Amino acid sequence: MLIEIIRNTPRWVFLLFIVLLVMGYQQSRDRTASRRSITILPAAFLILALYGVVSAFGTDPVGLALWALGVTVSVALHIKLAIPRGVRFSPERQTFHLPGSWQPLLIMLAIFFAKYTVEVIRARQLPIADTAEFTAIVSLLYGLFSGVFLGRAVVMWRKAQFSSSQRITELR
Repeated sequence: MLIEIIRNTPRWVFLLFIVLLVMGYQQSRDRTASRRSITILPAAFLILALYGVVSAFGTDPVGLALWALGVTVSVALHIKLAIPRGVRFSPERQTFHLPGSWQPLLIMLAIFFAKYTVEVIRARQLPIADTAEFTAIVSLLYGLFSGVFLGRAVVMWRKAQFSSSQRITELR
């Protein structure tokens, strides 16, 4: 059965998997990033996750509400725990220095495999796909996962705002 599932997987899915591996590996290394570049990833994952919920379950209000709840909880946890740690902002260059982390790769792969699993369940027309519980769990999970990237970005934006405010105070 597993071989049949893999055989029926479109080729572009394997390409996407490789792209995610490369992107995740790049984030495991220390790097410098602009405000714009730290905004792109969360925006992309929010849009893709919302699209995933709508394409799987339609505009079910419960599914959409649970997706939004997942995003909110994830962002709140990142703010509360100040994740990612070790980020430095350079007001002069308007760039962030980001310490390497494997967390983004793990989250990207978790999203990939969750979405892949959901699509296999739907393609095989398994009875669970039509249950309210499935809709609720998947919607919440998609929200939590995509909220990780938004949460990381919010923490970094706040760091930039604090660094800029502190710099202005020092100049006075």
